[in-house]
Amino acid sequence: MSSREDILGRVRARLNRGATNAALAREQMLAALSQRTQGPKPAVDAAPEALLARFREKSEVMASTVDIVATEAEVPAAVARYLVAMKLPKTAVAWPSLTTLDWATAGLTVEGRGARDADLVGITGCFCAVAETGTLMLCSSPGTPAAVSLLPETHIAIVRAPRIVPHMEDAWNLARKELGSLPRAVNFISGPSRTGDIEQTIVLGAHGPYRVHLVIVKE
Repeated sequence: MSSREDILGRVRARLNRGATNAALAREQMLAALSQRTQGPKPAVDAAPEALLARFREKSEVMASTVDIVATEAEVPAAVARYLVAMKLPKTAVAWPSLTTLDWATAGLTVEGRGARDADLVGITGCFCAVAETGTLMLCSSPGTPAAVSLLPETHIAIVRAPRIVPHMEDAWNLARKELGSLPRAVNFISGPSRTGDIEQTIVLGAHGPYRVHLVIVKE
């Protein structure tokens, strides 16, 4: 028996869960989720252009930088512009699912794999983005390794405008609808890593990237 099975088995025992009542308990849980009431939420204009504008505004408040392009084909050039402007390396690690983009023509060397300690730039997509707070929602999988957004000093995220939702609740609803079961890890990213532990002075890059740059694709 693995440690995971042992822990979950002890939890089930304390909850009196077994083969005879597990199905009923799951039905009750799903019913509670489908009938739940949501608390008050700030008004957010759900029109596509309004969502994009609010997401950009809130992202910049959280110290992210933003570039907007019309099509996915323009992403490599946009990333190259940012790296040159910031005097950063033109080499990066990216989600394997992004390796089909034409990075070489933009003068970039991009490897599709999980990040290692020597990688300085990581490029990801996102499952969706939240306009209310300027937040990215990333769901881990073999094709979307979480380390790419967490280990490198610079995180560049590709955000598709049609995937910007008004509120955090909408992001979770979309995940339940499209993913079926939740992934091993769901990470919410609102700008660069930061801490205020020392004398309440905000320091960027304390537990992750120093920089977060967003390339929003309008198509």
